[in-house]
Order: sequence, then structure tokens, then C-alpha cells
Amino acid sequence: MTDLPDIDQFRKEARVWLEQNAEALPEADKSDDEEQEVQWGQGSDNVAIFHNYTDEHELERLNAVKAWQRKKFDAGYAMINWPEDVGGRGLPATYVRAYTTEESKFRIPSAGELPPTSMGLIATTIGAFGTPEQKEMFVKPLMSMEICGCQLFSEPSAGSDLASLTTRAVRDGDEWVLNGQKVWTSGARFAEWGLAITRHDFDVPKHKGMTAFMVPFNAPGVEVRAIKQMSGGANFNEVFLTDVRIPDSLRLGPVGEGWKVALTCLGFERDHSSGSTSSHTGGTYKQVIAAAEWAGVSKDPIIRQSLADLYIQHKVAQLTNRRAAAGLRAGQTPGPEGSLGKLMWTANMTRISNVISQILGTRLVADNGEWGTYAWNEHILGAPGYRIAGGSDEVQRNIVGERVLGLPPEPRVDKDVAFSEAQRLARK
Repeated sequence: MTDLPDIDQFRKEARVWLEQNAEALPEADKSDDEEQEVQWGQGSDNVAIFHNYTDEHELERLNAVKAWQRKKFDAGYAMINWPEDVGGRGLPATYVRAYTTEESKFRIPSAGELPPTSMGLIATTIGAFGTPEQKEMFVKPLMSMEICGCQLFSEPSAGSDLASLTTRAVRDGDEWVLNGQKVWTSGARFAEWGLAITRHDFDVPKHKGMTAFMVPFNAPGVEVRAIKQMSGGANFNEVFLTDVRIPDSLRLGPVGEGWKVALTCLGFERDHSSGSTSSHTGGTYKQVIAAAEWAGVSKDPIIRQSLADLYIQHKVAQLTNRRAAAGLRAGQTPGPEGSLGKLMWTANMTRISNVISQILGTRLVADNGEWGTYAWNEHILGAPGYRIAGGSDEVQRNIVGERVLGLPPEPRVDKDVAFSEAQRLARK
């Protein structure tokens, strides 16, 4: 595209469309505005990181998001920076930022876990590795949320060391037969497709014997089970694949390139997990300040120092995430910025938990009906999990150390050993 539309006119048109299709937020809820203070007792007091909804409520929320996304898609705001040959508008990242800034001022359905995964991870990975036929089959349906996709990556014995996965893919003519178990899968109960990383060759080093597939969840042999978490919800699932047959046309990328597909998808996931795609994951520093003022401790020197630290770290993480997000929206391959941003974001979640615990004290123990107090319990319980989601802190530090600081990689004794032999040695 050579002639770009005037960005101010684009923003104005987006604002008019939003005014016609969504309800404007009250000032108290416009938390994306850096100048807007949060008033205690106004707006929502939901600060959960992982939400605890029933399946019925989750499905109701998902259907609302689908309806909204379809409106955006039809109006041309769902694929602003996607290439025109796959149905996008081919505009730069600045136009995406302009639209999302306007959208943040309106009440739109809460996305939850599955929609960002489906659109921000699965669709973008297919955009990077898919054949023209696969892009035609998946990209627009995923971006309009006609269908939803989830990740099938982690396994009971392959979490942070994802390359140790053992889900097996065996070629049978023009089909592949998949057997294995995946775990910690967000949104699997409501997804139609899963992006699975499998092992097709056990006799080469572990990073070389993997292949990626798009797996239809209505295929015989696919079973999804919910996992109950300590905060009471069931955001995650385990998925069992038993003699699941899929055609070779659903293979994503070349045979043996599954690790490359996985790394690309994980790069998009770290951008998502770093908070660069949303400012509404868990509580914010502004909400902590409002709590301190309500509790009468905002003048306490220790609390004030903690609040100042929260603000500084928030700004550093925000700027890092914006840079990483701008690169992704411009079509760049995910880099180590996502890992750095995720480390900052998870550290800030822990800081928020610590400061709000100092401020609210025993009000966190039981729900006494006060607005905005016990609600923080869900943030505190969820924060540790975010240090694992999208790759643990230890994995992120290794990425930053090797790819940013140029430090030598950790010793990998199984790097050049056939995976089957590495498994045998590990059992000794």
C-alpha cells in the first residue's frame, strides 16, 4: 500500500465507529489514560490475574467477545496491520496503536484467555509459517473469531524444557497419527483447533525431531479435561490425543521444523504475557495508590517509597513493551524484548502483591463486604502463576543472557545426543 490514510482522520473515523457500536466508559474506568486517576469505590474492583468463572459464564463472555470481534472485522479494524493478501489493511503499527487507544475509552467485552491466544498467537504463527491454503483456511476465521485456536505445547514432563516433549506423530501415507498428552492449555474447552508441537523422530537430537500441526478438536481421539487451580477457577486444561488422525495438509511448516514454529509462537506469547497487549491484567499501580489513600497510609514514608518504585517500574516496563509490540505489529520476528518485558511485568505483579498486602493487611483474609479489599486476594493468588505462564522467569533470564548480554549458554549435555538416548540416560 503506497498512499497511507491520514492518521488523524483514521483515528476520528475509528472514534465515530466506536461511538456508534459501543458504550463510552465512565471517567473512573479509563485506566489507559496516564493522566486519569483511579477513584476508590468507582468502576470495577476486579484485579484478578486468572479469572474464576463457571463454564456457562465463560462461554457467555466468549460469545460476547466473538460478537464484538466480528463487528470489528466487518468494519476493518480487526486486521489493521495484516498484509492485504490475507485480508488485512496493510497499515503500519501506528494505526493499530491509534485504534487501540480509542477503543480503550469504550466498554467492550472482556477478552479472557482464549481470544488473545487465538488471534495474537495462533493466527500470527500461521501467518508466519502457513501455506497460502492454510492462511486462507485459518487467518480470517481466527481473526474474526469464527473459530478459536489454542496452544498444545507443554506436557507433564516437558514444561520449561519444552524440547523434551514426547507426544508422538507417526506418518501413515497422507496422514499423521498423533498420540500423547498436553497440559496447562488455556481455553481448550472452548477452542475448535489446537496448534500442537509433536515429535516425529526420536533418533535425532531433541530440538531437531519436532513437527507442528493444526489439530481439529472434533477429530476422534481428542479429549479435553479441566484443571482446577488454587484460586478456584479452571482456566487451564489437559488435552489427550489418542490415535488422532490428521491429514498432512494440516502440518504447519516443514517436517522437522516444529521447534522453529514453537519458538516463534512463544515469542508472540511472551509479548502477550509481558502486558504489552493489555493493561488490564491484574491490578495496576494506580489502583494501589487509590487503596493507600483510602486506607490513610499514603503519607507513610515506607509506603510512599514503595508506591514510587511501583510507578517507576511500571513506566520502564510500559516503554519496553511498547517497543516490542511496535516491532511485532510492523512484521518483525519476536525478539528478546518480549522476554525482558515479561520479566519486568511479572516482577511488577509481585511488587503490587507485596505493597497491597502492606496496605490492606487483615482485610485480605476474609471478605467483609468492603469494596475493593478482599478482591485483591485473587491478584495475590494469581501472581505466582504468571511467573510460569509463557515461559518461566529462569527461561526468560537465559534468553536475555544469551541473546542480549552475549553470555555463554547453559551447558546442554544432551545437545548432540539422540533424544531416545537422552531419555535412556535420564532414567538411569
